[in-house]
Amino acid sequence: MATLQLSSNAAKRILFLARKDAQEGLFLRLAVDSGGCSGFKYNFKLESNSNADDIIIEHDGAKLVIDPASLPFVEGSVVDFVSDLSGESFQVKNPMADSSCGCGTSFAVKI
Repeated sequence: MATLQLSSNAAKRILFLARKDAQEGLFLRLAVDSGGCSGFKYNFKLESNSNADDIIIEHDGAKLVIDPASLPFVEGSVVDFVSDLSGESFQVKNPMADSSCGCGTSFAVKI
């Protein structure tokens, strides 16, 4: 069982975006890709089609989907939606991250 969690704020935002786009079943996909200034980067995308091997995390009716290859990089994390003076964004509070860049989308993994 995945230990990735979706916060209430993130769930509310996903449901808001689904209603705004009038797309039933829209979910947030999280993928970890190589790149960024710290080695790895988070990639968020709204989608409506999942793959057979995707892991689905649900909270308050909203869904977060992640592929099995990305999951080990975010085990124990919480995906949140933050709104502050810098703007609005989905963010990953990742205990596996050894360091991250200022933008919050790039990270290095503890070895």
